[in-house]
Amino acid sequence: MNNPPQFTWDDLQFFLAVARTGQLSTAARQLRTSHATVSRRIDRLEFALKVKLFERNPRGYVLTAMGTRFVETAEKMEQETERLRADLAAGSMTQRGVVRLSAPEGFANFFFASVLPKFAALHPHLSLELVTIQQIMSLSRKEADLSVVLDEPKGGPYFFEKLTDYHLQVYGSRDYLAKSSPVTCRDDLLDHPFIGYIEEMIFAPGLDYLGDVHPRIKPRFQSSSIFAQLTATRNGLGLCVLPYFFASRYPELVRVLPDEVDLCRGYWVTCHGDLKQAPRVRAVIEFLRETVKGEDARFIPPLAAAMHAGRKAG
Repeated sequence: MNNPPQFTWDDLQFFLAVARTGQLSTAARQLRTSHATVSRRIDRLEFALKVKLFERNPRGYVLTAMGTRFVETAEKMEQETERLRADLAAGSMTQRGVVRLSAPEGFANFFFASVLPKFAALHPHLSLELVTIQQIMSLSRKEADLSVVLDEPKGGPYFFEKLTDYHLQVYGSRDYLAKSSPVTCRDDLLDHPFIGYIEEMIFAPGLDYLGDVHPRIKPRFQSSSIFAQLTATRNGLGLCVLPYFFASRYPELVRVLPDEVDLCRGYWVTCHGDLKQAPRVRAVIEFLRETVKGEDARFIPPLAAAMHAGRKAG
């Protein structure tokens, strides 16, 4: 007698990784295994089910009609498995596992990195992967467990929560400002070289702020890295819009037109709705929420904070 076809939940994880990425190599990186292992698991699953799930072509793996139908079933099983894991772990105070967090470079390097010792002390059994190349990460393809983002998420099966506002102002180095023409109004900014993002590489509307300072500003030096922009500003290359929470750390930087130019943006934490209750993910969300709340004075200049408090009191 022939044994009935057998496949495991692991096979479905391999199937979903390939279905979401269309590439064996990308799926292999996500699953931390080899290209050959992914291929072998897909072949085994198709043999067990007696159906063809993918069409193979030089550009990658494309779902067949049956494969597309099977995605829905596999995702339901994935969701139930995650919920079961959450239920099993709910009674334990010790969170375990790996969490991949995607965050903007400024937030990651100038805020979150500074509180990592506190996170490690609270969650010694959690391993954290911090990714700052945010424009290549996708929550929908499960490339990150959760993200800190610059703009409020719109639609989709996601949980999201605002962490904090943060303020940006124009900065220049003391040496640069001492030898340059004075800035007494916004039009004077046009006499100075500006530092900013490469326009076509701005991955979030929240970063497109030079036009809010003055519509005719054209940056002379551009970089996709806020750290490179900061370094260029400290070295006297020109003026730059920088977040208060890290520019204020450098005594050689001076705010330009602080009473006139003050931009407000926000940070949000978001994850796929299916992952919100996973203990490892929930632990990171709660840590972010409480830590940012306790450090809110770092994100908002004193004058702006006083005005905000006055509006709330009114």
